[in-house]
Amino acid sequence: MTGRAEALLLSDDFMVSSQATRIAAFALEHRLPTMGVWPFAQAGSLLAYSADFTDMFRRAAVYVDKILKGAKPADLPVERADKLFLVVNLKTAKALGLTMPPSILIQADKVLD
Repeated sequence: MTGRAEALLLSDDFMVSSQATRIAAFALEHRLPTMGVWPFAQAGSLLAYSADFTDMFRRAAVYVDKILKGAKPADLPVERADKLFLVVNLKTAKALGLTMPPSILIQADKVLD
């Protein structure tokens, strides 16, 4: 393969997220827009789009409660995230020379300046 990456999509992995600040700095230096989960936008990536972790922890508490009351874990349904969280980092967008469309900004749950 030849060529150059045009963007980075960051996985929700401890090894990757523990280096979020370094990855964001690298991406800015190489003018790569990045997208990952919430900590990445806070560290300097352009976008974050992921499940709402607060909501997921609440749902986990409901599961724990059911198990402690005698439910068998194998009998509990698998759930997927209902709430997703979009964060836009305008400082990073400006540094990359990008203008975020108003349609994205309106949908964002959080906009970082």
